[in-house]
Amino acid sequence: MSSPILAPVVALVLWSFVMWAWLYATRLPAMFRLKITYDPRRPASEFIDRIPPEARWKADNYNHLMEQPTLFYAISLTLALVGQGSGLNAGLAWGYVALRVVHSLVQATVNVVEARFALFMLGSLVLLAMTVRAALVVFA
Repeated sequence: MSSPILAPVVALVLWSFVMWAWLYATRLPAMFRLKITYDPRRPASEFIDRIPPEARWKADNYNHLMEQPTLFYAISLTLALVGQGSGLNAGLAWGYVALRVVHSLVQATVNVVEARFALFMLGSLVLLAMTVRAALVVFA
């Protein structure tokens, strides 16, 4: 089975790996520079609090990419399975991916909360539109 909506799904997974690499490319040098060692007997917050915010932002964003996008994957795959993965639905999926990439770049570089929130809300509305469109097909 091939469906145009699968391309943005794969693109967002690939972007998640970009953020994964970026988080380690910043976190590990910060840990070495500050001589931070992880002690599993201590609360994780003690370790995290010692890492500079600029390095933490990448990890925070990677974690965010493991949260709401799981709904995107489920809805996109649902639309592909019911034969509705092209046209407007594929366009909405690409829009969602674009908003998540921009959200990542904002959070990982300047971390302006108001900008992040606006991007998150726009992405959520796009995801809601995709969900409603899937519901109209699945529950019809």
